[in-house]
Order: sequence, then structure tokens, then C-alpha cells
Amino acid sequence: MSTNIVSALGGGAGFDSQALVSDLVGVQKAPLQARIDNQRTSYDSQISAYGTLKSSMSELQALMAPLADPSIFNSRAVNVPTTDVLSVNSLESSAQPGSYKIEVDQVAAAQSLAFNIATADATSALNKTGELTFKVRQWTYAGAPEQPDVFSVNADKASFKIDITAADSLADIADKINDSDSGVKAAVLEIDGVFQLMVTAESGAKNALQITGDTADLDVFEFVTGGTTTNSAVLETQQGQNAEIKLNGLTVSRESNDINDVIEGFSFTLNKADIGNPITFSITEDRSTAETAIKDFVTGYNLFYETMNELTGVKTDEETNAISAGELSKDGTAKSLLSLVRQTISESVPGLDSNGALSALTNVGIRTQLDGTLEIIEADFRNALDNNFDKVAALFSQSSSVSSNAIEINLGSYGSSAKAGTYDVVLSQSPAKGFLSGGVLTLPVDASGAGDDYAFSVLVNGTTSGSLVLEGNYTTAAEMAADLQSTINGDREISGSQSFVDVSVENDGAGDYLKLTSREYGSSSGVRFETAGVDFAANMKIDTSTATTVGIDVAGTINGVAGFGSGDLLLAAIDTDAYGMNIKVKEGTAAGSYSYDFSHGFAGELSNLVSRFLANGGIISNKEESLQGKLTGLDSDQSKLDIKMTAYQERLSSQFIAMERIVASLNSTKGQLDGLVDRLPFTASK
Repeated sequence: MSTNIVSALGGGAGFDSQALVSDLVGVQKAPLQARIDNQRTSYDSQISAYGTLKSSMSELQALMAPLADPSIFNSRAVNVPTTDVLSVNSLESSAQPGSYKIEVDQVAAAQSLAFNIATADATSALNKTGELTFKVRQWTYAGAPEQPDVFSVNADKASFKIDITAADSLADIADKINDSDSGVKAAVLEIDGVFQLMVTAESGAKNALQITGDTADLDVFEFVTGGTTTNSAVLETQQGQNAEIKLNGLTVSRESNDINDVIEGFSFTLNKADIGNPITFSITEDRSTAETAIKDFVTGYNLFYETMNELTGVKTDEETNAISAGELSKDGTAKSLLSLVRQTISESVPGLDSNGALSALTNVGIRTQLDGTLEIIEADFRNALDNNFDKVAALFSQSSSVSSNAIEINLGSYGSSAKAGTYDVVLSQSPAKGFLSGGVLTLPVDASGAGDDYAFSVLVNGTTSGSLVLEGNYTTAAEMAADLQSTINGDREISGSQSFVDVSVENDGAGDYLKLTSREYGSSSGVRFETAGVDFAANMKIDTSTATTVGIDVAGTINGVAGFGSGDLLLAAIDTDAYGMNIKVKEGTAAGSYSYDFSHGFAGELSNLVSRFLANGGIISNKEESLQGKLTGLDSDQSKLDIKMTAYQERLSSQFIAMERIVASLNSTKGQLDGLVDRLPFTASK
């Protein structure tokens, strides 16, 4: 049978060349697109899996935090009966267990002063000028009614001054007092339609105030010695007094009702006196907190391990029980992370090599099972807690031991970098504070006279004070030292830079002299007088030429490598095993050799390992960047494939267009060909 080629091509009826081209392009593109799509799905899946891995590691690290802190192994419990006499504020791990009995004989009170200057408007100008000086004192009272008679300076409290201008109101003066950061509080009270200023000192007998002004305008604010007449404009509504308690029969006095230094680590507040009715309570060890934290770790680790095992191994669908490979089953990085964690779990803790130490989890009954999870052997665990609790603490948490209490080991900002082990310290220089010593004093000294020049300024640790003045009448060197210390430390510049001094009275056999010592250690520590008035220099035996001694930085080596001395801290050199440790050295420590052992503990080692994994630039971060880079590469591959397929489609379309033209041409001549033979001459009809 003859075949019509044009009809066979479909040219006569037309055909869908666009669909044919699309199908051909699809067939060509499919395997290439499938490769890209499969890789994209794989990379996305791995990135998601690493997100799960990071989250799981962070949760494990959170369980390590309490165990790495030694205080959790020193937890305490207190049982105080219900009472309104005192309130418990806090109980720290340093509290000493024992039985206690507290009787409150007197609560602390703060001196309060009411100023008789009254106005109908608290914000109206008083038209008074000058400078008010506030000094902290302990008053001795005399007379009836009692009035301040004799005072002794509180050297531990800095004096302060406020400037009064003509435009200042009672409210302005109160604000200036409150802004002094001195602990003294001021308020304007409305009483019977008029406003009065009330000033309240800090609680305690030694924290009462002496207030003086440098102009007659300010006489109405003065509270000084001299009896009722001198202080006629000021009413002391409450005297300062100390709290007094009996602790196990021992009388104790404190300036505040908030007491945190009678029983170490135990803070409480006195609410009222209750003489003759002691409160009995006990402080006991609380090991349950540490036990719970250890068990929580074991549970958390098992969840972590199961998650990691599913990601790096095989997992079973809970509904279908179908087994499939984890998203990171072919990822060597993830597997190595799990391997390092398991290695830390099973190994001995670095730095715990001494005889008798519990150096591994297995020593406290925590064993690894065949499936990789942890199990607590209750009998062994209980035995360790009951009989070797201190060693359990050393196993889990950071610990150090020193050959002498002259040195103290602390971790700085880079403490996680420090390696566990034994370190030898050789001190060549002990730290010291800068100081200045005056000449032998001749007492008494009256610095309160008009026209006397007791002005001075001082340089402490590189900070220069403002112009200061001594104004007391001193019968003893101790009074003079206390007032000088209070005056210097109360200066705005000195207090702002925390460059405080201690002023002590020394005696070298020839007589008493003043010694001013910086509270800082090191080569930046020093005291020098910048100016000294004629009377100040003559009677204090100190002037601008008085010799000063600069402080000294500690110096020494750690494991043979020179450390960096900063005050009383010896810092380990960068990139050494001890880097991250700060060795605090006591003043006066003899030059020579010392040693210490240091351990991060199991919790610290594991936490540091996880921190390195999770850190920016760490293993996980680099892996995620690599996967993101591969995804970006797939975007480029996709773009290239799309361009290639577009070109292929255009080429096929061009070819089919040309083919259609040929077919169309054949169709146009089809009619001419029909019956052509019959029309040829000399041909038979049959």
C-alpha cells in the first residue's frame, strides 16, 4: 500500500510542535534537574539536622552549668520558725552548718534631722548662698534635752559637699543631697500647710551627720556641737543607733538591720526587738540539689545520645516501623562530634590524678550501657554520695588546691582555655600599694580657726582631687587620720575614679605620724600632695615635697614562663597551658616556689568541649557554612541548567519551525501532484 509522506507527517492536518518541543526538553532536563533537586533536598535536610544537633548540644550544656559550679555541692538548708522578729534574705553555699540562737535586743535606727526653715511653697527660692559640708560622725550626747556634745569621725564614710545658690528651693536642696550618692536621703514634707526639709542619715550610731555651712546664710542648716542654742534651727527627731543581737549568747552590734556578716553566707533582716525571746534555728547541708543535678544530667545525656544516634545512624518510624538512615548518617563531622563527647564521658577527668580521687563517672556508679546510654548503679552512686561527697564535688565541678594560702587561683574571661594540671609558680616580687608617710605629729592641732590655711589637694593613682580643707580640732592622731581619710575619699574626683586611700597612724619610736596608703596594688598606685597650705604643712607634717613610694606589681613565672603582673594579679602568658588563670598574690608573700593543682571537673570539660563545637568558627559553624556554600553552588548549577535548556528549546523550536515550513510547502503542492499521471500525454487511462 502506498503511503502519503506529507500525510504521515501530519502536515495535512497540522501538528502541536510546541508540545513536542516541551516534551523533548523535559526528557533532556529531567535527569539533570533530579540530580540538583536531590542534592538540594539532601543539603537542606543536613542543615536542618545540624540545627537539631546544635539545639540538643545546647540543652546538654545547660545541664552542665550547675554541675560545673562548686557551690551546688555546698548547698545549704535553713529551718527558721515562723516569726516577725527577723526575716531570712538568703542562704549561700558558704554558710557554716550548725545550730544557732539569735535574740534581738535592739534594732538599728538612722539619725533624722528636721530643719525649722519652712516655706509655703517647696519650690520657691530661699535666697541663700554658700556651701554645705556633710561629715559622718558618731555623736556623744549631753544635757537635757540631749544635744550633740562630742563627735568622733567615721573614717570609712566619705564627707560630701553641696553648693547652694540663691535660686535654690527646699526641693532643689533635697535633690542635691539625694544626688550626692552618699547614702544620705532628703525629703520635703508638708506639715500643717508649710513645707520643711527632712534629712535622714544611714542607719547606725557611727553614721550620724555633722552639717556646717561656709556662710551666715546657711546657719539655719547647721548641726554641730554647742547645745540647743547652736542647733536651734535643727531638730534631731531620731538619734542613730546600732542593731544589737545575741548570737549563741555572744553580743553583736551592727550599723544596719540587714545583717550578712554574722553567720557567713546567711543574710537576714531584723524587724523588731524581742528581748528575752531568742529564735532557734539550724543550718544543714543539702546534698539533694547536687544529686538531682547529676541525675538530670544522666537523663539529659541519654536524650542527647538518642537524638545524635538517630541523626548519624538509623532511625525507626514510630507509625510504620520502617527503618531509614539518619540525615547525617554519611556525615563524618557529626559522627566525630558524637565520638568526642562519648570519649569525654568515658575518660578520666584531667587534673584529678591525685591518690584517692574519683576521676571518672564510673567511680560514682555512672556506667555506659551497650546501647551507648548512661545508667546509674544506685548502690554505687549512693555510696559515693554518702561517703565521698567532697570527691564527687571535685569530680564534677571546678576545683583547685594550692601549696600555700598566700596565693589564690581564679579564672578570668578566657578561663575555659586554661588546661587542667599541676603548675609551678615562682614569685620574684610581691605586690605592694603606693603610700606616703608624714613627719612626727605635735598634738593637739586646731584647724578650725578663721584665717588658718589648711587647704590641700592630693594625687591618688593618677587622679587629682579638687581643693580640700581640714576644719577640725584634733586632740588625737586617730581623729586627725579619720577626718583626713573621710575628706579625701569624699572628693568628687577621687570617689568618681574609685581612687580611695586609707589613712593610718603609725609610730616608729619617735612619735605618731600619718601614713596615706592607696587601696590599689601595682605600679599605677601612689599618693602625692599637689598643694598644701602653710598651716596644713606645718601641723600635718606633710607637704608637696614629702617623699612617696610607688606601688609594685607582682612578678613571677608559671611553669617557667614569665607571667604578666598587674597589681596583685599574676596573669599567665598567652598561648600557654595556664592562659586564662589569674593568680592573686597576697601582699608580703615571700619570693620563692609555690604550686597548685587545677581541674575544670567533668562538667567543665564537657561544657568547654561543647562550647568549642558551638562557637563561631567552630566545627559546626564551618560545616553549616560549607552546606550553605553547596546550596549556593546548586543555585548556580540551576541557573546554568535553565540557560542550557532554554537554548536547547530555542534550537528545537527553530528546527520545528523550519520543518513546518517544508511541510507547508509540500501541502501547497499536494493538489498539483494529484492526477498528474492521468494528465500526462500519451498515457493510457488504465
